[in-house]
Amino acid sequence: MSENTRKLQEKISEALKGGGEKRIAKQHEKKKLTARERVDYLLDEGSFEEIGILVTHRTTDFGMEDQKYYGDGVVTGYGTINGRLVYVFAQDFTVFGGSLSETHAEKICKVMDHAMKVGAPIIGLNDSGGARIQEGVRSLGGYADIFYRNVQASGVIPQISAIMGPCAGGAVYSPAMTDFTLMVQDTSYMFVTGPNVVKTVTNESVTSEELGGASTHSTKSGVTHRTAANDLTCLEDIKTLLSYLPQNNKETTDKLEYKLEDEMREELESIVPDSSSKPYDMHEVIKGIIDKESFFEIHKDYADNIIVGFARLGGRSIGIVANQPMSLAGVLDVNSSKKAARFTRFCDCFNIPLLVLVDVPGFLPGTDQEWNGIILHGAKLLYALSEATVPRVTVITRKAYGGAYDVMNSKHIGADLNFAWPTAEIAVMGAKGASEIIFRKEIQEADDPEVKLSEKEAEYAAKFANPFKAAQRGFIDEVIMPKETRRKLLKAFSMLENKEVLRIDRKHGNIPL
Repeated sequence: MSENTRKLQEKISEALKGGGEKRIAKQHEKKKLTARERVDYLLDEGSFEEIGILVTHRTTDFGMEDQKYYGDGVVTGYGTINGRLVYVFAQDFTVFGGSLSETHAEKICKVMDHAMKVGAPIIGLNDSGGARIQEGVRSLGGYADIFYRNVQASGVIPQISAIMGPCAGGAVYSPAMTDFTLMVQDTSYMFVTGPNVVKTVTNESVTSEELGGASTHSTKSGVTHRTAANDLTCLEDIKTLLSYLPQNNKETTDKLEYKLEDEMREELESIVPDSSSKPYDMHEVIKGIIDKESFFEIHKDYADNIIVGFARLGGRSIGIVANQPMSLAGVLDVNSSKKAARFTRFCDCFNIPLLVLVDVPGFLPGTDQEWNGIILHGAKLLYALSEATVPRVTVITRKAYGGAYDVMNSKHIGADLNFAWPTAEIAVMGAKGASEIIFRKEIQEADDPEVKLSEKEAEYAAKFANPFKAAQRGFIDEVIMPKETRRKLLKAFSMLENKEVLRIDRKHGNIPL
């Protein structure tokens, strides 16, 4: 064996140990996998090819020249997930707490550049104490280099971030600009400023978990799209998520083999209650439409008055946006509008057809909503759907009132096909509110105003609380029986498979951010 060969083997062996056995043991004590264990579990067995294993930092300040580890705290490279090429970086908390240095950032940028060149997803496994303070502005520059690439890759290749430990300060902005962020319960957190700074500046006492844990970001802020109980579940979620996505914006998701059978679904006939004021679970409608057990929900615990997620229909990957009558009667508000708009834009970026299920009584009223910009945020969803050029199909199951009817993928904003169930009510507002306005004088002058209001309410409902007026105008393409929905949608999306839209020549639109 030559001297250089021996040295190479020693260096690789040293690199594979990360920060050493003691630090690896500490990582395991926290119920966390190491960076290399995560990569090995995520990728197909034997497929990982590492890039930059012998890289070390260049810092000589503060005695750093005596503290060098091969790989410099991040494992980078490429491999396959279920046979599909992906690029990955995994920060190694056992080396300088996973802190980002100039060379650490260069390694991440290198695999991001490769991913862009060949058109493959990039997956980041974040577990870092932040910028390496011994390097000063050089580490900050490294973050900015990564941020810039996040923006260039946006809408070109899928970008997925898993927060599997700390992610604080400037580090949080890279995951925020990727398409999906996943967190691990109890062992991961994200925040711009930590509890100590918060205490100093605002005098609030808060723990890291309360300030930026997985539960906080999945329910309150909406920063994270999925939470997992542990590292392994998180990595499995990434694999599942990828199965619904194409490699890049020029491709479509692989269609799974599917054999058409009897596609009628009788269970859909009994989901919508007789009373229009009674709630029902839109998940049951989704379940009755899609391929069995194929729904992968996004943002499940955030703004649950709207449902978004991926599913398969006849083997095809589709995105679903659906009002949820079980929460706030399915109204649109600030958070649900942002949630649905972001998901819609992702699907449109990556050629994933959209199914919109509508049961919406309007926008949520109140000073809180108005002062927090419901006008602006509601416009985001309107803009996102109007801009989308992928196949877009709408099914109105019950209420479609007011401006929310327009926003929820109506024919007027470019939907390809619009169906309605016989239970659909398409009107400016509910029968009671409309009657109180239209027939105010008659009701006030009646001997029994309550009886007169009831009569007028029934009159208005008979005229507008149905899908037929809209169908007569061509705003609804077909009124269908609920049990026919899956069969109709299978044919609709098949028909729209080769849809093309010529875009207006412009740099980009100005979405109401």
